[in-house]
Amino acid sequence: MPCHANHRQELSVGELLKWMDSTACLSAERHAGCPCVTASVDDIHFEHTIGVGQVVNIKAKVNRAFNTSMEVGIVVSCEDLFSDSHWRVCQAVATFVSQRTTEGKVQLRPLVPRTQAEQVEHSLAAERRRMRLVHADIIKDLLTNRAFQQVEVQEAEKAVPAERTRVESVELVLPPHANHQVNTFGGQIMAWMENVATIAASRLCNAHPTLQSIDMFHFRGPSHVGDRLVLKAIVNNAFKNSMEVGVCAEAYQGEEPLRHINSAFMIFEVRDREGKPCTLPRIQPEPLEGRRRYQEAIARKKIRLDRKYIISCKQTEVPLSVPWDHSNQVYLSYNNVSALKMLAARNNWVLNSEKNKVNLYTLEQKQVLSFKVETEVDVPAERAFMLLSDLSKRVEWDPNYERCELILRVDDDDSLYRLVTPSIGQGGVSNSPSSNQGGMVQDFILLASRRPPCDSGDPYVIALRSVTLPTHPPIEGYNRGEVLCAGFSILEVSKNISKISYFNQASPEVLPYISTDIAGLSSSFYGIFCSCNTFLQENREDHASTPSPN
Repeated sequence: MPCHANHRQELSVGELLKWMDSTACLSAERHAGCPCVTASVDDIHFEHTIGVGQVVNIKAKVNRAFNTSMEVGIVVSCEDLFSDSHWRVCQAVATFVSQRTTEGKVQLRPLVPRTQAEQVEHSLAAERRRMRLVHADIIKDLLTNRAFQQVEVQEAEKAVPAERTRVESVELVLPPHANHQVNTFGGQIMAWMENVATIAASRLCNAHPTLQSIDMFHFRGPSHVGDRLVLKAIVNNAFKNSMEVGVCAEAYQGEEPLRHINSAFMIFEVRDREGKPCTLPRIQPEPLEGRRRYQEAIARKKIRLDRKYIISCKQTEVPLSVPWDHSNQVYLSYNNVSALKMLAARNNWVLNSEKNKVNLYTLEQKQVLSFKVETEVDVPAERAFMLLSDLSKRVEWDPNYERCELILRVDDDDSLYRLVTPSIGQGGVSNSPSSNQGGMVQDFILLASRRPPCDSGDPYVIALRSVTLPTHPPIEGYNRGEVLCAGFSILEVSKNISKISYFNQASPEVLPYISTDIAGLSSSFYGIFCSCNTFLQENREDHASTPSPN
């Protein structure tokens, strides 16, 4: 309606944030069976605007429930009733926590996914939670990089002093701004934050800015009816066509000190009449704190670009391998694990071969061939996970692994390896991770990401994908291959029995390696899995001399 619109007769983003938060909260409370409050909202990218008279559809569903928190997925779409056209506006992921009672936090009942799509989101929710928990550490690590410490403020004749963009506003929380528990609606706080951020952005560009995206909202504490909310915003940095505005919300009552309620970073653009981004003036940061915010904005932009590149990289396009460095480690690891989980969740696998309960499945989608080899072994799942996580030991049972050397142990869950595989002419067999050209020996630079189960019933995961490293360029005499998506899923069947599934998603060039297995002319996949089973059986007992995985 017109009362929901801004000066351009478009739906105010602040109004949309209120609707999104209230819808997601209803979904969370339906699952929890008790009042819930917003803990965070992940990054939001606005794809389209909404005009007056158009219908907004907001759908929210709980993706996964942890002990005392849950993830809710939100999708916003729009429809024009006169043209019957539909489009997506944005999607987001919010975290809600059950409100404390006199007995403490409410323990949430687990969510049981019922469809394939729900199963995928349920699995990926654990990975997204992992990213949220380390997001602040990523920024800190990136800022300790010498390159960022040496960033110089670019001088410009018409640079706008950051102090000129500073905005401060005070809002009194009244009953209409709060729920029945007298807690301020999270969406209302976000709407007030968006308002002051827009004013700050306008002071830099002297125009009407468009909100492009929002970095994560993180609620650090509650706000109640009667609070005065102090909302502060300032432009942290301005790039060629975008600017970052930092905004925070603090609360107080009476003489008490300010309480930090929320903070976020909002990315704005200014568009001309044709919808193209305009060039923005430079920003002149304040000394000390202003310079820190200036550098942090550069770090956040790098993370956004890295994440956008990683997620948007199509697995049927070249190059397939994404450059790896410490700043994009978490997002590459997330993409690595999520790709394998999504592949494993496909329900249209076709059984091609079966031999002594070792099954070979295939899946063809959009000219991409994937295969899965699956069997059960008499080895505890946790032990199988520990043994298969160490890729350097895979040479003991897999003839496709001629050499595998550890390049870098990133952390307990991620490692980088260089793998060398034999050429077909040298006796390579069907499961080679990628194609081979001219009979040359191949090598790969692999990121191996391992994940233990998050809940009972979840599998152990070991995901593999190719990356590029400046320290390990292609070597003369080797054909540098690429792994799209590969790895193991290990599910505990009983205390001593586990189901092991090996997945590999490959381009059509891999067909020479696996075509005989798929056609039923060969059973090399069976021989490799038998060798794997023998290796696991021989190392079934956890001896003190066993090196740690990775």
